[in-house]
Amino acid sequence: MSSSNPLRDPADRRLPRIAGPSGLVIFGVTGDLSRKKLMPAVYDLANRGLLPPGFSLVGFARRDWEHEDFAQVVHDAVKEHSRTPFREEVWQQLIQGMRFVQGTFDDDDAFERLRATIDDLDKAQGTGGNFAFYLSVPPKSFPVVIQQLKKHQLADQSSGSWRRAVIEKPFGHDLKSAEELNAIVHEVFAPDQVFRIDHYLGKETVQNILALRFANTMFEPIWNRSYVDHVQITMAEDIGIGGRAGYYDGIGAARDVIQNHLLQLLALTAMEEPASFDADALAAEKTKVLGAVRLPKDLGRDTVHAQYAAGWQGGAKVIGYLEEDGIDAKSKTDTYAAIKVGIDNRRWAGVPFYLRTGKRLGRRVTEIAVVFQRAPHSPFDTTATEELGSNAIVIRVQPDEGVTVRFGSKVPGTSMEIRDVSMDFAYGESFTESSPEAYERLILDVLLGDANLFPRTEEVELSWKILDPIEEYWDKHCVPARYPAGTWGPVEADEMLERDGRSWRRP
Repeated sequence: MSSSNPLRDPADRRLPRIAGPSGLVIFGVTGDLSRKKLMPAVYDLANRGLLPPGFSLVGFARRDWEHEDFAQVVHDAVKEHSRTPFREEVWQQLIQGMRFVQGTFDDDDAFERLRATIDDLDKAQGTGGNFAFYLSVPPKSFPVVIQQLKKHQLADQSSGSWRRAVIEKPFGHDLKSAEELNAIVHEVFAPDQVFRIDHYLGKETVQNILALRFANTMFEPIWNRSYVDHVQITMAEDIGIGGRAGYYDGIGAARDVIQNHLLQLLALTAMEEPASFDADALAAEKTKVLGAVRLPKDLGRDTVHAQYAAGWQGGAKVIGYLEEDGIDAKSKTDTYAAIKVGIDNRRWAGVPFYLRTGKRLGRRVTEIAVVFQRAPHSPFDTTATEELGSNAIVIRVQPDEGVTVRFGSKVPGTSMEIRDVSMDFAYGESFTESSPEAYERLILDVLLGDANLFPRTEEVELSWKILDPIEEYWDKHCVPARYPAGTWGPVEADEMLERDGRSWRRP
């Protein structure tokens, strides 16, 4: 068989990509993220045959555990949270490379033990010196862990091997702190060694934005100001803050979601076609779009922040944000945020992008709705089309991943009556294979060195440049509005769109 045959072509994207010799070190391995997402994702990758036989997993935490204790914790997490069925033969192979290092982040002896553990795994498991360090730790701990990796030569790459740093959001609290964090990280790791995790970018439907736009000729010609009226990007949660008061208070919805998730979704929705789908080309186009984002002139008119009050959710009475355990009764932290922005380029001039996120809303949903202009002339009587809304393409990111196209159709009968109908594509119905968890895709990409789905330094800093003036305005001039739990947010957000002659979608 010739080498040109696609079955043998190493660049063929239809073939599974399998990581080479490597290992993963998780700092903060006892946390919820590690237990519910990271460790199950590692097992699922192994179960799918996408990890090398000698793959190694090292946990670093303060707990006084032996290697066997750590293996039991991973085992329990996998049994409870993995996506794929548990198979004993896969587990037995994975357990051979599991190690645990006990210590605190400022403990030099612990980092020396970590270095010795990695050296031992190189010999025993054949990891080839290739290790990714996953910082599943609070942001305040990033600098000390990064500096310890440098001090103990753990970030050093020998010839033919690699070392990589994986950093969870938030990437700073504002532009200044993001720049300081980036300076600390890049003092130790080169830009191509740093992988900033935004788990939304690992979701299949987010990646499908690129396929929808650039693999189909029917969408791209109308994806511009000549046809699009506006775009709504929503991430709604039906839960409150739970036990996260210590993390959430002082950060809020806009910093937690808009700065990263929603502005990344905006960039993918609005960017120009990249020259290719490698990391540099994608980042270049996303950076151009984020650099062209313009804030409204009147931030009081075109932004809203609010807190949920007591209400009903799922048939149960729930308390308001200010009554949650650990929350200051005078807190101004937003649990809901909505902003209107524009994009100053030829494709999108004059098209508003509305971004909103909130907790304790009507239901859990993330979607991008591209809403089209109404027909410039209609031969139908007004009464025939009075129930007709605007055409829209809605990309559903979660929970029921798919795409809906909304358009007008004649109602069966003798009269000419037109109503909205929908054509629906659902991942669960169109493909037999279930979608991998976002963390499966992202961890595999880290091990492969594929940076397509990871925000670059410039993207992070541009996003803070967009959000910082809004946060400063709210802090100086606004008291958060209130909305009952279980509703779709404050009336002020509805009024924001009504002034533009539009309304929020009710997913």
